[in-house]
Amino acid sequence: MIAKRTIHDLALDGRLVFIRVDFNVPIRDGIIGDDTRIRAALPTLRHALDRGATVVVGSHLGRPKGKSNPAFSLKPVAVHLEQVLSRPVVFADDCVGAPVKAALAQVGSGRIVLLENLRFHQGEESNDRDFAHQLAESADCYVNDAFGAAHRAHASTAGIVNHLHDAAAGLLMAAELKHLGGLLSQSAQPFIAILGGAKVSGKLEVIDNLLGRVDALLVGGAMAYTFFLAQGLPVGRSLVEPDLIETTRRILDEATSRGVRLELPRDHVVAPSLDADTTHETLAVDDPAIGERLGVDIGPTTIARYAEVIAGAKTIMWNGPMGVFEVEPFAPGTVAVAKAVAESAARSVVGGGDSVAAIGRAGVADAITHVSTGGGASLELLGGRTLPGVHVLPDAGEEMD
Repeated sequence: MIAKRTIHDLALDGRLVFIRVDFNVPIRDGIIGDDTRIRAALPTLRHALDRGATVVVGSHLGRPKGKSNPAFSLKPVAVHLEQVLSRPVVFADDCVGAPVKAALAQVGSGRIVLLENLRFHQGEESNDRDFAHQLAESADCYVNDAFGAAHRAHASTAGIVNHLHDAAAGLLMAAELKHLGGLLSQSAQPFIAILGGAKVSGKLEVIDNLLGRVDALLVGGAMAYTFFLAQGLPVGRSLVEPDLIETTRRILDEATSRGVRLELPRDHVVAPSLDADTTHETLAVDDPAIGERLGVDIGPTTIARYAEVIAGAKTIMWNGPMGVFEVEPFAPGTVAVAKAVAESAARSVVGGGDSVAAIGRAGVADAITHVSTGGGASLELLGGRTLPGVHVLPDAGEEMD
């Protein structure tokens, strides 16, 4: 378990607290396309406001490359946040300097200021000490609730704690660490990991770190085809990583030696293109009839097999889709896995944009124990890496300065 001091441990009444959130949300024509990340931060914001704090909220949006760019402004987020929070939100036209002081002059206890995009300044991503100091200079304490950015050593996630030692994790951050960290330390057996997505390379550290902990590893998505290639099976034009053939063979051998059941698809849906209206059919994975087509989803035999393994689990971790989930005809495998995870009595942790979207589409989000908001951060944590934004936070029980 990763136990850090939380916002519950901070004295907040009458103080100004800088809360780093992850409001990196899709915006089109000033409209928020998906406000999941905004809503995920609401409990922490409400906790601070209800306890009499003045709250300054900082976030990044997109990749503006250290320059002010209206296309990446957080102003639409301020409007939306005011609606879902049901409190006035003052927007600061910058994240440091006079605009912040002007915004703070408009608010008092129990009020909130949202800063402009932190990444409009190069000092954010370079973790510049002076920029971190500017972010901290008006605040009394710091809370990091941006788990999705915790794997970045940026000024607002790491450097700021050098200037605001009275720091803690927000409620969302604490929940992420509890559930994801718990997978690595307190998992009831059988522990089943389900990994999908495009590339083996993106999941290598996770696989290596989990092989000594899980009872079964179910593989889907395009990453399965590098395993197939290593076994001499026909892959057509499916996405493969030829330079990882020996690595996948090592993984298969290690799984066998550790007694881990590593399941690969037994049948798959193949198509000549990723167009929704293209013809497609289901083949066994060893059928050379795949020809020049590519694999786009797991087939019904694999779905049934994976559902059977999932049903017997007591702990489940799922990251990554089973196919080209964003194309409707190729989504059934991913949706079926979502339903199987939801129907299981196991403690379940789901992360990754497509996996989260799948449980939403299947209407089973309420049946999942924990849905992670951090794709890259969750993978790095499960891969055994130390997250800079977590590491700098004081441990639970550590005395305040």
